[in-house]
Amino acid sequence: MSNQFEMVFAIVNSGYTEDVMDAVKSCGATGGTILNARGTANHEIEKFFGISISSEKEVVIIIIPKKDYTIIIKIILNNCKKFIIFAF
Repeated sequence: MSNQFEMVFAIVNSGYTEDVMDAVKSCGATGGTILNARGTANHEIEKFFGISISSEKEVVIIIIPKKDYTIIIKIILNNCKKFIIFAF
């Protein structure tokens, strides 16, 4: 029996999980799981680019039908690119 589902992980800055969920719900996803996380920012990179990197993150986990995987990833990356750290 082959697996009919995929798990999508989206790592976002804290406070932006609803934006990710709104984007994937437009493709038929019905819900997800949100985990609080903390990143380990490289302070040398912060100094080099002159930016502040928030260590507080949230991980959104969504189980979707395998056939929808590519579309869901594209929707997340296109609609959430301002605050998404990584999606796979």
